[in-house]
Amino acid sequence: MKQNFLWLIALLTIVLAMSAQDPSPSPARADFDVIIRGGTVYDGTGSEPRQADVAIRGDRIAGVGDFKSAKAKTVVDAKGLAVAPGFINMLSWSTESLIQDGRSQSEIRQGVTTEIMGEGESMGPVNDRVREHMLRAQSDIKYDIKWNTLADYLQYLEKRGISCNVASFIGATTIREYAVGFEDKAPTPQQLDEMRDLVRKEMEAGALGIGTSLIYPPAFYAKTEELIELCKVAAKYQGRYISHLRSEGSRLLEALDELIRISREANIPAEVYHIKASGRGNWAKEDQLLAHIEQAQKEGLEITADMYTYTAAGTGLDACLPPWTENGGYPALFKRLRDPAIREKIKAEVQKPTVSWENLYLDAGGPEHILLAAFKSEKLKPLTGKTLADVATMRGKDPIDTAMDLIAEDESRIGTIYYLMSEENVKKEAAKPWISFGSDEASQAPEPPFTKSNPHPRAYGNFARVLGKYIRDEKVIPMKEAIRRLSGLAATNLGLDHRGFLKEGMFADVVVFDSATISDRATFEKPHQYAVGVKQVFVNGVQVIKDGEHTGAKPGRALWGPGKTK
Repeated sequence: MKQNFLWLIALLTIVLAMSAQDPSPSPARADFDVIIRGGTVYDGTGSEPRQADVAIRGDRIAGVGDFKSAKAKTVVDAKGLAVAPGFINMLSWSTESLIQDGRSQSEIRQGVTTEIMGEGESMGPVNDRVREHMLRAQSDIKYDIKWNTLADYLQYLEKRGISCNVASFIGATTIREYAVGFEDKAPTPQQLDEMRDLVRKEMEAGALGIGTSLIYPPAFYAKTEELIELCKVAAKYQGRYISHLRSEGSRLLEALDELIRISREANIPAEVYHIKASGRGNWAKEDQLLAHIEQAQKEGLEITADMYTYTAAGTGLDACLPPWTENGGYPALFKRLRDPAIREKIKAEVQKPTVSWENLYLDAGGPEHILLAAFKSEKLKPLTGKTLADVATMRGKDPIDTAMDLIAEDESRIGTIYYLMSEENVKKEAAKPWISFGSDEASQAPEPPFTKSNPHPRAYGNFARVLGKYIRDEKVIPMKEAIRRLSGLAATNLGLDHRGFLKEGMFADVVVFDSATISDRATFEKPHQYAVGVKQVFVNGVQVIKDGEHTGAKPGRALWGPGKTK
């Protein structure tokens, strides 16, 4: 009896010792917060999809594989559905809309989990001059400017609560406005030093690089050499140069040469914003445009592009006017438009083909192809949805005179849609492996104050349109390649930390969608319509879209460039 008791004690001692040396995982440790079960997983690399489960613990992907025997607090049945990394919007204008509504409804419902901002103008850095300009430009959305730097703004959004992740380029326009102002003049050596210092501070705080929009004043006034100097600073922090080219029409190829020169001389990767050949007379340049970029790539330069999937562009009605009209800023423009002699000069220049500036009035092919979408004045809002030709007829005036009248009356740029591109060229761009996607719009919702104006339908449909129209219906590229360019390509180009792929250890930004039904619904006539087909969306491991509806969750974070030092 005693001997058996001693044997039992010895056995227990051995078991306890073994347990201490090699503890077996407890059920709690083996379980997960979320399992997305049985879907067709596209990992963002462009490799073949596979049937698998995606396990999430906290804000990270814990594994991709077979987890059918594992338990989780939330189990999503993804059988028959596609599971992909959250999509990255390479060109977001949600700078103001996320202040108004952090849910990011129109884009999160398309699977967009990260929005990238900073096309020329950014929400920082801010001084009194920039602040005054930002306040004057506010339209349907009103807000206080409670930050001084771009990094402060991104942190402000995160603290306020957003459903998507956000990151931003520094707007070279904003840097110029801060240091130089709105006049057509070169920076002094002291001002250029100040601009370089502003770039350095924002890059150290996590900006992605330098963004430009060179057809618009005062960005138009910046010479190439000025941009190279700013980009040299950004390059020290692994930054990127991204640009709305100085011309997308009559001098398209020359404008691309400028971007390539900046990339080469500043030793910085460069990207073309919303790549296009603008205006019927320039459509034939598309093949040269694409070939020229690929030649630069062969020479060792990192040149890429992004695009939206529509044949109409969206910008201001003031893009019909020569850039000198905005020398001194918008107040100077409005004053000029009330001077009869200056108006005659402007009208003559608008009517005359030129290569010295981007004339969207002529590129669109006339006022019947120019759609008025967003007014600041309540008095003019009834004109929303009409063409410039319609309003000219209503008023019994010449269309160019009408455009000048409207800008002066509204005292704003007036949101406008221009029909500029060919469907054939859109497909050529969509087929290129180095082109990612961006909406060039604000994420919004079909409710006030957003419904006071008409956005471009790309605000509600750009990403669903890629997967529905161009992938499923027209088979321009395979689904696995589209997913790579919506996620992994963009994340890699931007240097985003642990984003863009469905792999163990990556942040759990995940979209589950029905490839058979995903489609855009927004039209130019009725743009405030959500896309369909996205079933579930997770951001940083938190479910934001459940069974196609928003949960109200706001787990989005400010993301930073790879050069962040503080």
